Amino acid sequence: MIDYHAAVRGALFDIAEVCDNADDIAHHARFIEDGLLFIRDGKIQARMSWQEGEQYLDAHKGYTDRRGKLLLPGFIDAHVHYPQTEMIGAFGEQLLEWLTTYTFPVESQFADEAYATEIAEFFISQLLSHGTTTALVFCTLHPESVNALFSEALRLNMRLIAGKVMMDRHTPEYLSETAEQSYQQTRELIQRWQHQGRLGYAITPRFAPTSSPELLEAVRRLREEFPQTWLQTHLSENPNEVAWVNDLWPEHQRYLDVYHHYQLTGERSVFAHGIHLHDEEWQCLHDTGSAVAFCPTSNLFLGSGLFRLPACWQNKVRMGIGTDVGAGTTFSMLRTLGEAYKVGQLQSYRLRASEAFYHATLGGAHALRLDDKIGNFAPGKEADFVVIDPAVTPLQRLRNTRCKEIYEQLFVLMTLGDERNISETWINGQCAWSTAAVS
Repeated sequence: MIDYHAAVRGALFDIAEVCDNADDIAHHARFIEDGLLFIRDGKIQARMSWQEGEQYLDAHKGYTDRRGKLLLPGFIDAHVHYPQTEMIGAFGEQLLEWLTTYTFPVESQFADEAYATEIAEFFISQLLSHGTTTALVFCTLHPESVNALFSEALRLNMRLIAGKVMMDRHTPEYLSETAEQSYQQTRELIQRWQHQGRLGYAITPRFAPTSSPELLEAVRRLREEFPQTWLQTHLSENPNEVAWVNDLWPEHQRYLDVYHHYQLTGERSVFAHGIHLHDEEWQCLHDTGSAVAFCPTSNLFLGSGLFRLPACWQNKVRMGIGTDVGAGTTFSMLRTLGEAYKVGQLQSYRLRASEAFYHATLGGAHALRLDDKIGNFAPGKEADFVVIDPAVTPLQRLRNTRCKEIYEQLFVLMTLGDERNISETWINGQCAWSTAAVS
């Protein structure tokens, strides 16, 4: 007998191993049309076919029957701003104007703890209802925003990484802080939240234009003091932004050189966007073990440019997929993958379904240095997964009758699918959200 707390029956798809190139992914993909997941103490105990696993079922414990549905590892959002949830779909601007017109006024509200709690709870519910089980999240510069988000994630025992935005120049007066204030508040937040439950802290300088040399030096000190934290920031998202960085930091040849100078590249460093990178910057990302977050809906919505997905493989740079709400236009990883496909098509790159779902699961875990804990159904991994109904609309049902194998079904899911396809989201071996509970 397998000593389990829960068992779930359904079709199972995951990627068994981290891959060095896109062509290897299909070789490591695993699909069981009728499978069983055994779960104990919040972790995957075993993964096997129904024919093999039926003998291990306990008649008293039984199993959860999800035949007709597809079980995938939980989606991993490598870049998202929870305070921007309420301003999603704001019209008409590109990055720098968009920040001034919409973002900064909205973020000013998060000094109010009750307001921060309200949005944090809504944000987490959006993640779960869209099948996202782990996210790397920007808060605001207010400690209240961090406390609200982590409190809700801790209540659910969710694996979440987040941090207070740090910025001390080129911001409105109502969002001003000094480098020393930013350092002290961040330090206190790290000491309070890092390693609580399944939480992780990300030191979060917003981006180089809002960071003085003194602030980036403070960030460097924090990285040195707390080497197990993450670091997240923005990099080369918009041509005007890149030009601004060149004006502000003329002593550095490239945008990434600013961060690298302060020792902010490296393991557990995640740079959002990376659209307008030079070859030397790609090489630096590789050499330091840094990661990038590809945010297709945001890049298209703000007119920022087309991310060069093949460059990640060519330079062996870790990469995850980010929704980047609120410049991004959806919490749905399915819709985000569909837009990633279109970005690839515009550059004559065909993003296969196996690769797309790799980036949203095990590849994203690898980018966050969490692939030893999440990302697939390997025994011992944390039991974070999503139950998907592949045919919830008449069009999907018609299209699925024409699907001949799992990759075609997955491709249809990422081109026609959205949050309506999410049936259940499981966190740490427990069902944390389901359509049945909200219907």
